[in-house]
Amino acid sequence: MKNKVILVSSNQLGRGDQILGENILETFFTILKQKEELPAAVFCMNNGVLTMTEDSFVSVHLKELEAKGVDILACKTCADHYEVTEKLSVGKISGMGDFIDLAAKYEVVTIS
Repeated sequence: MKNKVILVSSNQLGRGDQILGENILETFFTILKQKEELPAAVFCMNNGVLTMTEDSFVSVHLKELEAKGVDILACKTCADHYEVTEKLSVGKISGMGDFIDLAAKYEVVTIS
């Protein structure tokens, strides 16, 4: 995952059952945080910003990634839309300009 940015565009992985998708996304981050090579950043957009709140088990794993030096970023427009700007328990507010800069520098792996 070195030299990559993870784009999280949903609070679940895959389509179908919501709870299953949330569990699969949590499993992804559980395994990712255990790897030796970590991504440069995780950028959350659309309802992916919900993973950055205490209401999501994914936030626990994002906190651990952040503690290991991975930037955890939330799209400001998306956080405002879902009214979670004040509820983020990990990471920081960012913008599409920052994501574009990251995408120019790193390979983007989209999780949706």
